[in-house]
Amino acid sequence: MKPVPGILDIAPYIGGRNEAAGHARVFKLSSNESPLGPSPKAIEAFKAASGSLHLYPEGSAAALRAAIADVFDLSAERIVCGNGSDELLHLLPQIYAGPGDEVLFSEHGFLVYKIAALAASAVPVIAPEPNLVTDVDALLARATPKTKVVFVANPNNPTGSYNTAAELRRLRAGLPKECLLVIDAAYAEYVNRNDYESGLELAATTENTVMTRTFSKIYGLAALRVGWAYGPPGVIDALNRIRGPFNVSTAGQAAAIAAMRDRAHVDVCAAHNAKWLHWLAERITATGLKVRSSVGNFLLIEFEPTGAKTAAAADQFLMQRGVILRGVAAYGLPNCLRISVGTEDGNKAAVSALEEFMSAT
Repeated sequence: MKPVPGILDIAPYIGGRNEAAGHARVFKLSSNESPLGPSPKAIEAFKAASGSLHLYPEGSAAALRAAIADVFDLSAERIVCGNGSDELLHLLPQIYAGPGDEVLFSEHGFLVYKIAALAASAVPVIAPEPNLVTDVDALLARATPKTKVVFVANPNNPTGSYNTAAELRRLRAGLPKECLLVIDAAYAEYVNRNDYESGLELAATTENTVMTRTFSKIYGLAALRVGWAYGPPGVIDALNRIRGPFNVSTAGQAAAIAAMRDRAHVDVCAAHNAKWLHWLAERITATGLKVRSSVGNFLLIEFEPTGAKTAAAADQFLMQRGVILRGVAAYGLPNCLRISVGTEDGNKAAVSALEEFMSAT
């Protein structure tokens, strides 16, 4: 049998590497994971859930939705939880787009957006991204009556850039009313800018706007795959109709609640990120490399397109020293590597290796 149109056009998503040959200890700075790990309270909750592994999870994630609603002052009825936010990002085009419809996103946006569009047999449409910042005008210029879903990552991975609250409001106002705007705010907890808004306000006050979040980043629960979305009742109802019936594990729900409630641990993680993001940017810039400003937990490093100091050469050099960064050629950025903020040891090992690479003749 032949798959439906679009499936065989998908380039499978490949996550960050986690091994460097010949090194017992490696510094994995390729996947934007939390270097401090989850809250000890989340670990305790995870362990406590082991006594009920023979039972199906509570299917609606009611306790988790109630906790999210409490923390963010939201309506639990307008929240749906997913097997990571990735599940929800995949489902939305399946609900609202199909053959001949268009799914719009920015040139260097998260790879899942194109995959989700093709999986729904829809047409992916890419807006140019000058200066590596999502361009609202470019998105609006490419929106047509066929545009059913628009994805915006805010902040964006892998560039680290963000759109202001005013820009997102302008985008929503300029899109067709029946077009779904999806604001992917996976890194929202790291942002400390007065003009930033995660998308919650737009999702709460406008039609056909959804915001997605994850417990994989600052909460350190990437292995458990827990995410959530907030949006209009009709969109949430549609997601609940097609998501997996037990899509968030019991352990995942329990750990997510505990992680979110441990505000002290979240604050420590945010402070660690702010300190070392600045340190990495300064030290890497001092080597002569260009580093893009970032509000996330990662930096995009630009290398020479040719010669001895290319991104590929740097990647190989760092791997030989047990330091793993992320190549981002699949994002249309072949001359760049992305580095996640790591532990103190990992950050210093990465900078030392980059200094050695740039000084070598």
